[in-house]
Amino acid sequence: MINPNEDLADGPVGAYSAAMMKLSHLVIAGAVLGLSACAEGPGLGPTPPSRDPASAPPSADVFRAQDFAWSTAAGKGGVDGHVGFSSGGVRYTCKGAGVILTPETLWSRRRMTILYSSPVSSALPVDQVRARTPTAPVGDYSAFIRRSTCDAADRFSFANLPNGAWYVILVAKPLGGKGTDMAIMKRVEVRFGRIVLVEL
Repeated sequence: MINPNEDLADGPVGAYSAAMMKLSHLVIAGAVLGLSACAEGPGLGPTPPSRDPASAPPSADVFRAQDFAWSTAAGKGGVDGHVGFSSGGVRYTCKGAGVILTPETLWSRRRMTILYSSPVSSALPVDQVRARTPTAPVGDYSAFIRRSTCDAADRFSFANLPNGAWYVILVAKPLGGKGTDMAIMKRVEVRFGRIVLVEL
């Protein structure tokens, strides 16, 4: 017989009730944890942050105008060049020819490597370089190119350049007209606002 003055928690019924209450608390706690896990995504822990495509390392095959931005600044450096190229006993000239200076980026370095088989320096027949053009990375970088012209002494110059690496590119023709036109490329580095002397 149950004593009406006895606390239910002290008897068998009280123990059962206490156990049921603990069990219900565990069930509720489990449900809360389950819901929070669903809110955070599948798997354990919070959902990993999504990868921002803009933070991925740039590809050398993708033209990005912002990579060339450094070259648009005015600087105190320059390039003074001279063409003294000869091949097979034939001397070449660049008199009156255009000379371009292309800023180095991952993209332009890749392009030079494909066109000229080197990212440093090269002299190849013009037709050979043109034949490789379709396989080179595509992009309109004309706004970032500096231009000059070879004088009668096969000399050219560029001024007001910011520090950085550049590619000098020109076409030289054989004196006397006998021979193959050559596309000549050379990488130069402007440092400390100085003039770089380059021989092609």
